[in-house]
Amino acid sequence: MAKKKAHASHGTPAVLVLEREGVPHTLHAYEHDPSSDLSYGLEAARAIGVDPAQVFKTLLADVDGALVVGIVPVAGTLDLKALARAVAGKRAVMADPAAAQRATGYVVGGISPLGQRTRHPTVLDSSAEAFDVVYVSGGRRGLDVGIAPADLLRLTDGRLAPIGRG
Repeated sequence: MAKKKAHASHGTPAVLVLEREGVPHTLHAYEHDPSSDLSYGLEAARAIGVDPAQVFKTLLADVDGALVVGIVPVAGTLDLKALARAVAGKRAVMADPAAAQRATGYVVGGISPLGQRTRHPTVLDSSAEAFDVVYVSGGRRGLDVGIAPADLLRLTDGRLAPIGRG
């Protein structure tokens, strides 16, 4: 996987982390269609031409009063009970979108697991192990990053767990 330099328009905090750390990655920019009836993640999978099972969405949940990042395939959903178990918590609910935006510095539909304003415990769905490369948001709508799951886990201090459904 070749490392690509970010163009000025791609200089998101996520891309800057990848460049600073020297992590091999690919950038996949596409024109986000605000009128699309697809979810942001499914729109990304179609636009960059990869299987939706390989494209992951970044979601924030409140687990026992603390924000936790769950990264799951875009075609599925986040299993909140499994996420809580993965971080030794009792109860998880989806975070308020405004709180997620404040905590990460990104807008909904463009939240990247990388380069967030505040680092949060992070769990990547174990289905990511099936791929050499997974695609996550590059920090804005219309930009995805291809990265090895092991690099994603290292950069986020994340862990693998079966947290996805569907």
